Amino acid sequence: MLIPKPVSFTENGDPFVLTPETVIATTLPVGELLAEYLRPATGFWMPIVPLAGAGQPALILQIDESVIGGDEAYLLEVIEDGVIIRAPTEAGLLMGIQTLRQLLPTAIFSAQVVTDVRWEVPAVVIEDAPRFGWRGGMMDVSRHFFDAEYVKRYIDLLALHKFNRFHWHLTDDQGWRIEIKRYPKLTEVGAWRKESIIGHPHRDVPHRYDGEPHGGFYTQDQIRDVVAYAARRGITIIPEIEMPGHAQAAVAAYPELGNLDTPLEVGTIWGIIENVFNAEESTIEFLQNVLLEVLELFPSQYIHIGGDECAKTQWNESPKAQARMRELNLPDADALQSYFVRRMDKFLNEQGRVLVGWDEILEGGLAENAVVMSWRGETGGIAAAKEGHDVVMTPWDYTYFFLDQLEAHKSSTTNGLLTLEKAYGYEPIPPDLTPEEAQHVLGAQGQLWTEYMPNVEKLEFMAFPRMCALSEVVWSKNRESYADFVARLRVHLQRLDLLGVNYCGEGIG
Repeated sequence: MLIPKPVSFTENGDPFVLTPETVIATTLPVGELLAEYLRPATGFWMPIVPLAGAGQPALILQIDESVIGGDEAYLLEVIEDGVIIRAPTEAGLLMGIQTLRQLLPTAIFSAQVVTDVRWEVPAVVIEDAPRFGWRGGMMDVSRHFFDAEYVKRYIDLLALHKFNRFHWHLTDDQGWRIEIKRYPKLTEVGAWRKESIIGHPHRDVPHRYDGEPHGGFYTQDQIRDVVAYAARRGITIIPEIEMPGHAQAAVAAYPELGNLDTPLEVGTIWGIIENVFNAEESTIEFLQNVLLEVLELFPSQYIHIGGDECAKTQWNESPKAQARMRELNLPDADALQSYFVRRMDKFLNEQGRVLVGWDEILEGGLAENAVVMSWRGETGGIAAAKEGHDVVMTPWDYTYFFLDQLEAHKSSTTNGLLTLEKAYGYEPIPPDLTPEEAQHVLGAQGQLWTEYMPNVEKLEFMAFPRMCALSEVVWSKNRESYADFVARLRVHLQRLDLLGVNYCGEGIG
């Protein structure tokens, strides 16, 4: 009853039972994480001992380079006096640990000691490895802010489902959420909006607002803490700093970054907003200085710069922007955006990093080393892969979890319908790609845009169980029927119950 489904699962012999005498045998830091996972429900304070010292029932975590399938592959074997997890790297051991948690009785996910459970691990041999190297979950904290402690909780839920990327959408028109010491107004001003629109900006007119200030940001110390917390669980955090569009919060803080002479306030309405960064050299330098601080906080190879939904109205009407295009010998505003992105691509490459952007970065010509997130369907991803660029598939109709899950949920804020079955049926490799081109598809991820997710309860209701389905899409090499998934999901939901996840349980057959 595992989610995501492993490559192979063979039952064999008698189970192993955890007792207070069980030890964790390893020389690696992952041992302490396993002990922390098991302690709340069992009450067992399992000591960590060297591999050679495991002369008693043990959970053995061992590096074994002969295990095939890449860094995150693992082999889990339950024997008479213990459980052995082998993997070529610690990343693989972390994946095996998540499987071990699910093999135990569901009560292992309780936050309180459970005394009436036999902590039995069935006798199995599991060989497993991921289908894709990029298995992601994205959270927008700009439209609605979620504090650092909740971000950690969400990271724990991603880890449970063997995701390995957390895409943190940190800046947008409605809020700037990351402390930048060189430019303090980004959070002093840009992290706070006076109110938020009620309802849909196009369907619910005239507009109404809630009149309630909203905001918050993460200090650099908090970010370092969250990054370390994620890394310990095998998850890399990909920060997103939006540019050149979705910039109103930053321009409200530093008006010289914009295209207008009139001051702005932090955005209070959802949707595409015309207040974008200008393309002056001073603005590019400003944003590169921002990125330098971002790079100090996030060791990720990949840095996301957005690049989506950049309205060109102000560039087309601004004498300065027109002069800039003439200066650079650019034919139009699309070419100016491409120039902007290429500058950031070159800058990040010089720092040893790789730029990621939404598929609009294809407009005007794609930067040489950029990775494309294909959200407006798969067309952009297909085009990028055919040009030899790496791609993460994020098509809105399969991976945007702000879409309603059931017809009965539809309202004026509905953006469409994405059922659990449809999410499970997604195939990230388009048939248009040759096998060689398909190698450029790094994987896929689920998106949580939070315009209509004002609190933790609504966010989790929209995320789960569709993130469970996506976990199997990106991990499992042998998906079977939707009915098979649902049968396992029914057990898995008991785990989510114990974790206090406010999932959507409707419509599950």
